[in-house]
Amino acid sequence: MVIYDRVRENLRRYKAMPLPELLDRSINETLARTVMTSLTTFLALVALLLAGGPTIRGFTIAMIWGIVIGTYSTVYVATPMVLHLRLPRESMAEAAEAPKGGAD
Repeated sequence: MVIYDRVRENLRRYKAMPLPELLDRSINETLARTVMTSLTTFLALVALLLAGGPTIRGFTIAMIWGIVIGTYSTVYVATPMVLHLRLPRESMAEAAEAPKGGAD
């Protein structure tokens, strides 16, 4: 979601930029934050794994696996999926410009 939000922002900012370049820029802009957040969470989970005891060990391993897969999919799967689906830039731009919100 973080990368898609950045793509949405960059669609407004760089209207003439080719889509692959825009997606690459969006990944680069969010990569450091994504890796640092995942690493910090991973370190806390490793500490919990080592000091938490057998009762919480299965949960901690599942959480570590989720962090690894989530980070991988954020960087390597999410944005290439947009290119693979060949969504027209116009439809993405319209979705980016649509007002957010729910009930009035």
